[in-house]
Amino acid sequence: MSDFRLGVVGLGNIGQQHIKHVINGDVKNCTVTAVASRAPNELAQSIGAQHFTCYRALVDSGLCDGVLVATPTMEHLEMGLYVLSKGIHLLMEKPIGLSVAEGEQLLAAVGPKQVFGLMLNQRVSPVFTQMKNLIDTGVIGELQRTHWTMTNWFRPEVYFQVSDWRATWHGEGGGLLVNQCIHNVDILQWLCGMPVFIQGFCGFGKYHDIEVEDEATAYFEYPNGATGVFIGSTGESPGVNRLEIVGDKGMLSFDGERLTLTLNAPSTSVYNRETKDMFGQPEKSVQDITPTEDVNQHAVVINNFIEATLNQQSLIAPAEEGIKSLSIANAILWSAWTKQGIVLPLDSGGYQQALNKKLVHSRLRTKSNVKANIDMGASYR
Repeated sequence: MSDFRLGVVGLGNIGQQHIKHVINGDVKNCTVTAVASRAPNELAQSIGAQHFTCYRALVDSGLCDGVLVATPTMEHLEMGLYVLSKGIHLLMEKPIGLSVAEGEQLLAAVGPKQVFGLMLNQRVSPVFTQMKNLIDTGVIGELQRTHWTMTNWFRPEVYFQVSDWRATWHGEGGGLLVNQCIHNVDILQWLCGMPVFIQGFCGFGKYHDIEVEDEATAYFEYPNGATGVFIGSTGESPGVNRLEIVGDKGMLSFDGERLTLTLNAPSTSVYNRETKDMFGQPEKSVQDITPTEDVNQHAVVINNFIEATLNQQSLIAPAEEGIKSLSIANAILWSAWTKQGIVLPLDSGGYQQALNKKLVHSRLRTKSNVKANIDMGASYR
C-alpha cells in the first residue's frame, strides 16, 4: 500500500511541528507531498515536498489525498470550504472557525465520503482518556459539580507582538477562549457533556495590549441541575491547572500532574438520606491513578485521521465536535458583552451578529520584527 499523501497549508510553528511528526516516523504510512506558504521553507525543501505559494494550487495539484490546514483562524473558513469542494479529506487545526456560524458552513460542505477532522489533540491525553472512562462507566456517579481553574496559559507581550493576527477579533474571533483554552473547554464538555446555560465574565486586554479577552470566568448549568465554573487566564503567573469533577459517588481531581480518584461509601445521596449522624459524611477512599504512559498527541490525531480515510476508523475528534467547544467559548464572550446569561444550544446567527460588530472595528496589528525565542514544547499545557 502506498503512503497517504498529505498536504500541509501553513508553515508557522504548529505546521512545522506536524511535518516533523511525519519525518520522525511518529505518523505512519504518510508522506508530506506538498506544502503551501507565502515563502519557501527549508523544512519543506529538505523533505522534497512541492512548494506552493497559493493553497488553491496545492489543493488542485492532485498531489494530496488529504490536507492539513494549519493557518491563522481567520483563513479556516475560506480554505476549508475550498478543500471540501474538491472532495479532498480535511484535517483542521483548532478552532474550526472564528464562530459557530463559520463551523456550520464548513460542516454543511462535507461530502458523503469525506473525512473532516479537527486537531483536538488533548482527547488522547492518558489523563483525560482515563477520566472519561471512569465517568462514562459510572464510577463517580451522576454529575454534581465541575470546576476547572486553568490559568497557567501565561503568554508574555512578545507572543502577540510577533503576530499580526493573534488576539484580534479579525484574526481569531477572540483570544484566550478560542486559542489556548479551546482545548480545555473541549475536554470539559467531552468529559461532562454540554451545559444548557452559561454566564460569562471576561477581562478584555486586562494584562496585554490586545483587544480580546485574556481572562475569563464562566458559570455553567447542566441538564441534570449540576453546576460548574471555568476560569482561564493568559496573564497570571504562577498559574494553576486544577480540574475537579464531582459526582454522587466520588470525585476526580487533576492538579496538572497527578490524577486522584476519591470514592464515597455509600454514595452521597444514599448517606444523605439514611445517616443519623448530624455532622457525619460518607467514608472515603483516595487513590492516585495517574497514568504513567506518554503519547505524542498530535501524531496520534494525524494517524487517526489517516486511518479514518483509509480504513473508516472512527475519528477521535470529528469536526462537528469542534462546534461544541466553540459554542461554549462564543457563549462566554456573548454573555460578557451583554452582561446576560446565554441559553444553549447557541443562537449562532445571533452571536455572529454580535461578533460582526466587533469585526467592523478590528484590524490586524503591525507585526513586530523583534526576534522571539520559540520553544514549542513549552507552549503545551
